[in-house]
Amino acid sequence: MTLNDYKILFKEQLKSLYDLEEVEALFAIVMDEVLSFSRADVVLKRNEELKTEDKIRLLEIVSQLQNEIPIQYIFEKGYFYGYEFKVTPATLIPRRETEELVEWILEDLNKQPEKKWKVLDIGTGSGCIPITIKKEFPLAEVSAIDISTEVLKIANENAKDLKAEVKFLHQDILNTIQLENYDVIISNPPYVRNLEKDEMKNNVLQNEPHLALFVENDDPLIFYRKIIYLAKESLLKNGLLYFEINQYLGTEMIELVSTFFKNVELKKDLQGNDRMLKASSLL
Repeated sequence: MTLNDYKILFKEQLKSLYDLEEVEALFAIVMDEVLSFSRADVVLKRNEELKTEDKIRLLEIVSQLQNEIPIQYIFEKGYFYGYEFKVTPATLIPRRETEELVEWILEDLNKQPEKKWKVLDIGTGSGCIPITIKKEFPLAEVSAIDISTEVLKIANENAKDLKAEVKFLHQDILNTIQLENYDVIISNPPYVRNLEKDEMKNNVLQNEPHLALFVENDDPLIFYRKIIYLAKESLLKNGLLYFEINQYLGTEMIELVSTFFKNVELKKDLQGNDRMLKASSLL
């Protein structure tokens, strides 16, 4: 099998699942990861025979993609804010919307560049939020919590690989009575209602951890309510609270947060969806 034969097979097998642009992007990733080939290499070496071990691996990857396993899980890596993070089926895959949240947070932190902000991320997953904040704002004292020990292991590995000093804690936020004092509290908790599962692609629904994604239809704001309650007691003077939210529940979130905070700002993501919320100044 030549490289060109494989490319033809790759496109044919995946065209019913992904659009042409996605297939091209996936193929480029596979070439880079398996063969260390650039797009130019693919053209120049298209008629070369594949080594047996490479052919076996490449055909296995096609099969995995046909089964809608995300490419990030196949290679156990995802990218966030320019940094490479290890991801596994225990962790969510980092998303652009969350990068937008981090951009917003960093803009605010940099308004006081000499301040040693004390920051907490709740439900950290792969650790992409706290690690990125520490990398981009080294003066910050950053901590993060998660309910999953498996997830915290991955987050610790990412922090070590990226040389970011972040304190990770094993903690169930719904059973937490009190937090330490912080200047900034951040959370991207589970917020997708079960009724919204039909809107999700199979590669997400069948592979990403439901514990980190879904909440019950009758109480979709359960995590936010608890975090707001804890934040009102633990945030220091002029403290800031940030959330990534369900795009359909922006109004409900404003009402909930406004119970304890005077200044509440809802922000849309690049797709025009209500996605981020910031609160400050306790009532």
